[in-house]
Amino acid sequence: MTTAAANDTTIPEGPQFALQRVYVRDLSFEAPKSPEIFRKDWKPGISLDINTRQNHLDNHFYEVILTLSVTAQTGDEVAFIAEVQQAGIFLIKGLDEDNLSHTLGAFCPSILFPYARETLDSLVIRGTFPALMLAPVNFDALYAQELENKQQQAESAAPHTLN
Repeated sequence: MTTAAANDTTIPEGPQFALQRVYVRDLSFEAPKSPEIFRKDWKPGISLDINTRQNHLDNHFYEVILTLSVTAQTGDEVAFIAEVQQAGIFLIKGLDEDNLSHTLGAFCPSILFPYARETLDSLVIRGTFPALMLAPVNFDALYAQELENKQQQAESAAPHTLN
């Protein structure tokens, strides 16, 4: 082995992916019926809304934001509303458009989800409500469903010609 080959520290070209930072971008908690809600039987209905968005920062850096919004209701009263925007900065290089879209729309949110879930759970507990145990989310399935919805919308919006 030559000295030049042994000292070669260049990074090989090809796809590259690296998580640069994970952070809370926004956080909100409301308990509009407290303290009265604490005196009622706790049999909540929980609804979870999930949203993702991406921002191209510069070069090969992307910000991905995963928003989880949870509403707990007992009967017709809202017990609490909790929302977190968990964000991450990712270095993504060397992917074609389809793979980049999938990485930003499914893979990155799946990395952010455990952080967002833990933040929401901690927030709810600090509101003195029982722990919130969110099940894992299949972001690949959500991404595929979103692509299918966009395709159906494009097909229905396309002008139809009669021959």
